[in-house]
Amino acid sequence: MMELGEKLKSHRENKGFSQVFVAEKLNVSRQSISKWENDRGYPDYDNLILLSQLYEVSIGELLDENEKLNIIMKILLVRNRSSDF
Repeated sequence: MMELGEKLKSHRENKGFSQVFVAEKLNVSRQSISKWENDRGYPDYDNLILLSQLYEVSIGELLDENEKLNIIMKILLVRNRSSDF
């Protein structure tokens, strides 16, 4: 099974995008894109959404089942916290 970084790099290359182009679209550094593609860091949820839109793939295609579960848990946590106010 491919890691997230491998998938991000593969989708970027399939689109013919450079790391610089993607970084500019997401308003992050080129180094961030490199870290994500080499599994030395991970995009936050907002950037993950932007990447899926830019690469025209679903978030589910990018993430494995454990990563999906972690994101769902984070979303629920944020929603629960915001409803406390």
